[in-house]
Amino acid sequence: MVGKSQIKFIKSLQQKKYRYEHQLFVVEGKKTVHELMASDFETYKIYSTDLNFVKSVAYKVELIKADDLKKMSSLSTPNGYLGVFKIPKPKKIPLHDWIVALDTISDPGNLGTIIRLCDWFGIKNIVTTTNNVDCFNPKVLQATMGSIARVQVTSVALVDFLKTANLPIYGAFMNGTPVHKVNFTDPGILVMGNEANGISEEISKLVTERITINHFGASTTESLNVATATAIIVHEIRR
Repeated sequence: MVGKSQIKFIKSLQQKKYRYEHQLFVVEGKKTVHELMASDFETYKIYSTDLNFVKSVAYKVELIKADDLKKMSSLSTPNGYLGVFKIPKPKKIPLHDWIVALDTISDPGNLGTIIRLCDWFGIKNIVTTTNNVDCFNPKVLQATMGSIARVQVTSVALVDFLKTANLPIYGAFMNGTPVHKVNFTDPGILVMGNEANGISEEISKLVTERITINHFGASTTESLNVATATAIIVHEIRR
C-alpha cells in the first residue's frame, strides 16, 4: 500500500530542487523504466499497475493502484510504470570520440531529442552549460525514450571545458562553411546554441570552425529547430 507521504515525496521529484536534494529522479513508461533498470543507473524504487511485471521483477517493484500512480505521475494519462532512480555521480568525460556541447538549451523536448539522436549516432557524451535545462527533468526523460541510459549528460563550466579539451571545436551558426563541405576531424566537439540566441559570444570566440546548414528555396523560415539542426550536422559528422 502506497501512503500519502510516499506519493507526495515522489511527486516532489518533478522539481529540480528536490531531485538534487535527494539525488533521485523519476521516469515513466514501460520502455524507459526497463531501459534504466537494465543500465548502470541504480534503482531506488519501481511502481507498476501491472501485476505480471511486479511478479516477474520482484526486486524493488511495488504494485500500485492506478489512482495512486496518477497522483505521482507528471503525465495526464499515466501508462502503468514509474521508476525512481539515483542520480549518478559525474564521471570523467572521455575525449577520444565526438562530444556534443550545448550552450543553454532551454526546451526539455529539444534536449530529450538531442540525447536520443546522440544515442542513435553513437555519441556517448553531451556536455551542457550549468544553466541548461536539467537532463533529469521529466519532460526531457520522456523525450529521450530511454536513451538517457546510454548517453552521459554532464553539466560543466563550458568555457573552461572547451579551453582545456584540446580538440577542434565546430560551432553551428547562420553563416559559416556549409556542413556538407566540412572536413570533420575525429574526434571533435560540436557546439549547438540556445534556441533563441544561438551560441553565446564568449563561447563563439573558442570555436575553431563556424559551420552552417544551407538554406534552399524561397522559404522565409529564419532558422531550424536546434534538435533538427543537431541531427543534420551529427549525420554529416558520422557520414
